[in-house]
Amino acid sequence: MPSPAPPSLSTAPDHVAVFWRPAGAPPKPAEGAPCNGCGLCCLAQPCPLGMLLSRRRTGACAALRWSEPDQRYWCGAVSDPADVTGWTRPWAVRALSALARRWIASGVGCDARLDVQSVQPPHDGAP
Repeated sequence: MPSPAPPSLSTAPDHVAVFWRPAGAPPKPAEGAPCNGCGLCCLAQPCPLGMLLSRRRTGACAALRWSEPDQRYWCGAVSDPADVTGWTRPWAVRALSALARRWIASGVGCDARLDVQSVQPPHDGAP
């Protein structure tokens, strides 16, 4: 008898996950709004492409990259495919970047159905 699939965030409404993001990370956009690089979708679970690149179905995507100058997250398969895959052929790197933009629906809009709550860090000396 096959084992049941692990619950995903969309099928387990009582599931709570905590993600610590850089202070400058943008807030999650409204569903359908353009991606702003908040990174929450990729921190929650990898997309199908991320599953291939990360070699996992749950947890944060290994291809997710934080850009300090841009103060946002980028999909490494789009922004730096050579780093994510180790590929060195320029044509293969360009092809993966182009395909990745299509596969992750870059520019289509935010499809992360996540409820986000900000947590303030504790004050110094607070219990």
